[in-house]
Amino acid sequence: MAFKSPWMLLSLLLLAAVVGLWLLAERRRMRYAVRYTNLDVLASVASGRSWLRLVPAVLVLVGLASLFVGLARPEVERTVVRDRATVILVVDTSRSMQARDVRPTRLGAAQEAVRTFLDEAPSGLRVGLVVFAGEAQVATPPTRDHELVREAVDQIDSYLVFGGTAIGDALRTAVDLGQLTTGESPEEGQIAAGDSRGATRYLAQAGPDPVATSPVSILFLSDGSQTRGLLQPLEGAALAKKAGYRVYTIALGTPQGVITADGFGGFLTPGRSGQRIPVPPDPETLSAIARMTGGRFSEARTAEGLTKVYENLGSRLGREPGHSEITFVFVGFAAALLLLAGGLAAFVSPRFP
Repeated sequence: MAFKSPWMLLSLLLLAAVVGLWLLAERRRMRYAVRYTNLDVLASVASGRSWLRLVPAVLVLVGLASLFVGLARPEVERTVVRDRATVILVVDTSRSMQARDVRPTRLGAAQEAVRTFLDEAPSGLRVGLVVFAGEAQVATPPTRDHELVREAVDQIDSYLVFGGTAIGDALRTAVDLGQLTTGESPEEGQIAAGDSRGATRYLAQAGPDPVATSPVSILFLSDGSQTRGLLQPLEGAALAKKAGYRVYTIALGTPQGVITADGFGGFLTPGRSGQRIPVPPDPETLSAIARMTGGRFSEARTAEGLTKVYENLGSRLGREPGHSEITFVFVGFAAALLLLAGGLAAFVSPRFP
């Protein structure tokens, strides 16, 4: 525990001085005690409620001590919401997300996990939602209205695009959205599409690593490898690195995941007759994205495991170590003790017939 105004603790010395003077006065009073001729009467007076008369005084002293400590503005260490903290949720909605190796489907499990994230996230955290398949779309711009994001998550089926998986482009969309939210200007043309050396050159020009101070984080979920898009995954990660955004990646699904082709233009749906196509996740690519940007990689093969990952990240992302003032605790405790002392004093005070 620390104090914003530690010099106010000196007031406790004044309280200690008052207690010392009272004890000194009690000792002096004992020297001039009145001699009673009837010891039975003295015993009855000394017993009974004699000890109760000290309780209100003790409560007053403790209450005043608590009040003086409160005036010193105590604070404790705890995680607090970062200034302008923003999390961009990126969710894969490609056709492979209809696989049922994660119940009820990969996409259904992802929706429930995002809801858990919103439950755990602090109310002051701005949350945005990007969905992607062959292209990326902004479902919800960053907002503190988590119910708005929840509604977009409930309607995520409307964003289904059966056209591949564009991981790099989805990262670029998330970075652009984060920069617009924080008032930065997205930088265009820094990485040429398909340029395998673009990411390396881009990072070389980035200068000091800004990741540690950025208020924006990206939580990226996908179940497959890149099949479409202009930017390669690591090129998109390079954009996040340059912007200073940590990317926390989650690979969803099992190596045994499959979807079924219905034979009409290659449209894929689960649980129907036709060709069974394997759709294993790509943990290597997602792990490399997390390493490049200073984030963390997780692998989820069950709905419960995915929910646990989002629950943990919901309680951590957007927060940082800080101090929270708890003056109200000491002031409230002091007020309660002083009220209790007043009630007891009325109860034990002498009554005249």
